[in-house]
Amino acid sequence: MSLADLVGKRVRLTRKGREHGGLCPFHNEKTPSFYVVEDKGFFHCFGCGAHGDAIGFVMRSENLDFIEAIERLAGVAGIAVPQQTPQEREKAQRQKTLLEALAAAAKFYEDQLWSPAGARGRDYLASRGLDEETMRCFRLGWAGDDRAALRRALTPEFPQQLLVDAGLLHVSDRGGEPYDFFRERVIFPIGDRAGRVIAFGGRALGDVQPKYLNSPEHPLFEKGRVLYGLSAARVNSAREAEAGGAGAIVTEGYMDVIALHRAGFSTAVAPLGTALTETHLAELWRLAPEPVLCFDGDAAGQRAALRALHRALPLLKPGHSLRFVILPTGEDPDSLLRLSGPAAFADILAAARPLAEMLWQAELGAKAVDTPERRADLERRVLAHAGQIADRVVQSEYRRFLRDKLFALGRLPRRSPGRNGPRLPPPVFQGAPPPLPASPGRRQREVLIGLLLDHPFLITEAHEDIAAFDFPEPELDRLRRAILELDVLTPGLDAEALHLHLGQNGFASTVDAVVSALTDHAGFLSRVSDAETVRLSWVHVTRMVREGDRSELAGAAEALARDPSPETWERFLALQGREAQEGFSEDEFPPSRGEVLSPR
Repeated sequence: MSLADLVGKRVRLTRKGREHGGLCPFHNEKTPSFYVVEDKGFFHCFGCGAHGDAIGFVMRSENLDFIEAIERLAGVAGIAVPQQTPQEREKAQRQKTLLEALAAAAKFYEDQLWSPAGARGRDYLASRGLDEETMRCFRLGWAGDDRAALRRALTPEFPQQLLVDAGLLHVSDRGGEPYDFFRERVIFPIGDRAGRVIAFGGRALGDVQPKYLNSPEHPLFEKGRVLYGLSAARVNSAREAEAGGAGAIVTEGYMDVIALHRAGFSTAVAPLGTALTETHLAELWRLAPEPVLCFDGDAAGQRAALRALHRALPLLKPGHSLRFVILPTGEDPDSLLRLSGPAAFADILAAARPLAEMLWQAELGAKAVDTPERRADLERRVLAHAGQIADRVVQSEYRRFLRDKLFALGRLPRRSPGRNGPRLPPPVFQGAPPPLPASPGRRQREVLIGLLLDHPFLITEAHEDIAAFDFPEPELDRLRRAILELDVLTPGLDAEALHLHLGQNGFASTVDAVVSALTDHAGFLSRVSDAETVRLSWVHVTRMVREGDRSELAGAAEALARDPSPETWERFLALQGREAQEGFSEDEFPPSRGEVLSPR
């Protein structure tokens, strides 16, 4: 029986494209917000947040524990299930009871927010830009100043000790009755991967410390294993991938996650006041191959980014890494969205820096590397970091990337004259200075991507090589990353299907430009059909791309960027004209197996 058939016994479902929709059976609603995603094997309600698989649906709809739900489904399928031991059944019953107590607490806090006693909480949330729909969607709540309000509300149904075990009541060392753990705080329910409430976060109003307080850990809740907003992000990650979105976004707090979801960035999550753990990273890589870590622009945010970087290094695998956005000082995602809007934030995400680049910049710092000893120290430090990577292929690529950076550092001056150095007069041009020319080596990079588009089998064979490139042109680099993601998510595409997928994901104009460049400058490569010759040509083009970044033209481009004077323009344009005359030639490429020419 399919999940849609199972759910359809209780919910009237209507097919909507690849999904089925209907009225949620777990809360009263007039407009359908409940969906069954058949090919992914889960259901989700955008109204109340209910989420899960077939087992979770049976547990919720029939009020059964996990083992009982398994037995019920096995009975439907005619499969015998081993009987539980008394100890296993007792543990399952205890987990069920804890979840029920936490669900009852979430409803209590939610009701309090919408009562007259919750006016302070509603006013605070409204001041942060949240409307009623958002507050209800995230099931936000309020805990008043009454020390026993929750205890009085829940003890008729749940034993007092159970409420203590669930982190809802606190027992004082001085004795006396247990009292409510949260008081005078806005409440944020925290869900597990299936969306079931397992803990709470509370935000104090006024000068009370700590400002944010999480539930104490208990059998169902361990902070280092939980991400706020994960269940909703899991639902939306597949849609984000299909739409060419940013993938998973990691930020620092509840309000940032809510603000990002409201703005359309529906894969945002946050750790619960702790550094990212290995478990967190594993969850993030289930959402997207390259999650974006978006931390506040203050010193604490930068330290958090570096801690996450070093935690991730040993775990990196082909196609799985992190990207980083460091926001302006004093800003967080919530404030940036209110100040500049979603489009500006999308541009910030698009400019996220790869982990390798972040590592290099962190070690390079602001200190000059202008002596052999300092350069040797930098080399020792960065290669030691690369040595932490367990995957041998990724480690090898990092070593090559970092050595290339060191090579470039040795050839090109890093710093412009210091504050007390000589001041050059402003450049003088006849009329306005000409626009900046295309970056050196762009033609080679376009030809390289054109080869991938015409011969997609290269993508899988050279995945690691492609991942190691870092193109200076944002549009070419985004296309490169999209090609790699498609190879992971939808391997085996032919050229026509690859073009179609990229076009549907917003890359049509860039693909057209690349195809045009390939036709204009190396059209003979698109006519090659022999796989071995294609592979040899690929080796040749990749060498040209790597060497092109170290060429005399690249040095002239650096000089032009530092000092856009008429003299540096003339030198750059002369070298660019010489390279344009050389171009690509069919004679440069191997006509038969085994002949690979060196780049010019």
